[in-house]
Amino acid sequence: MWQQIIWNEEPGGNVEHVEEHGLTVDDVELVLANPDSEAVSRSSRPPCVFGTVPDGSYIIVVYEAVDADTIYPVTAYEVPEP
Repeated sequence: MWQQIIWNEEPGGNVEHVEEHGLTVDDVELVLANPDSEAVSRSSRPPCVFGTVPDGSYIIVVYEAVDADTIYPVTAYEVPEP
């Protein structure tokens, strides 16, 4: 499991991408720490995890592995529960 999550607060960064979908950094970190399942994104092929956030929404978090200990969340958004 990774030790570091990179957040980019610049315009166009991953914080903005997450917030555009009505989610917070805390939502994403919660799902990254406790995923219900893991997969590979069908559209762009990076790894992803799925899980439920405190408001009950079921989300996907798409991320890039920077190295064995570090990830960069690309985006996150609500998806239908399986």
